[in-house]
Amino acid sequence: MTKIFLHHCTLQVLFGLVLATAISCTAISSEACAQPSVGASPNKHSPTSQFTSYQGRIMCGYQGWFRAEGDGSGQGWGHYGAARKFDPAHCTIDIWPDVSEYEKTYPTAFKLDDGTPARVFSSWDASTVDVHFRWMKEYGIDGVFMQRFFDVTRNERSRRRGRIILGNALKSSQKHGRAIATMYDLSGLRPGQDCSSIIEDWKELVDQLKLTNQGADQTYLYHHGKPLVAIWGIGFPDRPYDIRKIGVENLLDFLKNDPEYGGCSIMLGVPTYFRELKSDCTSDPYLHELIEQADIVMPWMVQRFTSLLHNEMQRYDTQIRADIAWCNAKGVDYAPCVYPGFSWFNLSRHEFDGRHPLGQNPRQKGAFYWNLLTTAIEAESKMIYVAMFDEVDEATAIFKCTDHPPPNQPPSKFLTNEGLPSDHFLWLTGKAAETLRGERVVDKNLYQQTDH
Repeated sequence: MTKIFLHHCTLQVLFGLVLATAISCTAISSEACAQPSVGASPNKHSPTSQFTSYQGRIMCGYQGWFRAEGDGSGQGWGHYGAARKFDPAHCTIDIWPDVSEYEKTYPTAFKLDDGTPARVFSSWDASTVDVHFRWMKEYGIDGVFMQRFFDVTRNERSRRRGRIILGNALKSSQKHGRAIATMYDLSGLRPGQDCSSIIEDWKELVDQLKLTNQGADQTYLYHHGKPLVAIWGIGFPDRPYDIRKIGVENLLDFLKNDPEYGGCSIMLGVPTYFRELKSDCTSDPYLHELIEQADIVMPWMVQRFTSLLHNEMQRYDTQIRADIAWCNAKGVDYAPCVYPGFSWFNLSRHEFDGRHPLGQNPRQKGAFYWNLLTTAIEAESKMIYVAMFDEVDEATAIFKCTDHPPPNQPPSKFLTNEGLPSDHFLWLTGKAAETLRGERVVDKNLYQQTDH
């Protein structure tokens, strides 16, 4: 407000400036009064949100990448099968979604027990995204990080198409009061390329989608009073890019300090063993320098812990507690990763150099997932990341999946839901959110309740 008065008033009224500013702030909106101090440049984000912090929340990853033949996207079958086909020879999903509540579904080459075509949804449909956000509200799940892969950011056309599903999610997040945030996944970044297209994408999301400037009651997730942006894929040694050569520091500096589009908090998605710089992580200490520039670190723990080994929860607990201590010393917040199980039998027939068993990391009727959640909470985690909400390729989805997938469709095979209600993992996630906030005590056997 001081800058505004200096621009419009003459030197003769400077004496009354402080009084005039105080009086005017009682007559105009609180948003207008929440402007930066003298010398600072106001950015384009709304000053606050319904969701002012990640702390006390469970957020899920959301792929939104499933496409169906005839859905209007022109992409054929996307992420259901290889080579834009979806039949027993090309299938890449291991668990089948329960589609009984979707407005639009699409027939497939797979047959159910009664001989009718098995059907699936498309993420391209706004009605599909709305169903997912409705489930988040019904089961008490705080919200999602919308995955935004590097390839989407490459050019104006891909960025424009990539805003369609994100725009639908933004509307549904507002309709159902769920938090939403952006996660840039560096998958697809190749040697010799840098992160600069992400900067252009973020500008367009802010300007054209109004992603972070929907008013003080908006649903974009803030942390430390600033919009939270996640960058995933930093420090993995199997990636084709060198983190010293892709302009990560320029990207972080832009998101933090740009006078118009910056002023953001940052979460980095890193390997499980980021702290020790070993195993699944690069040995380059530059990773620690990057982490210290961030606000939150989220280690990717899928496949790093398993339901098949004894004392695995003790190892998980030890890892989290040591990570939290390290992050506290660095002044960085910490969000451990949990997941319901893992399987990529069908996907691995087309990728990843071979075949892996169906149910590689068994769900154990929710026991594995619930043990991860409660262990993370008892280890004093303040926020949790769930991988993933809708990922049926690797069978990490927590949304509604059927107990009756298409049978006898070789070479494809599918997991069942082990006799559980299709909403069991949604229900457990909501109960974990209540436990994280201290609204219920930890109950190690809660996963056994199926009457919901």
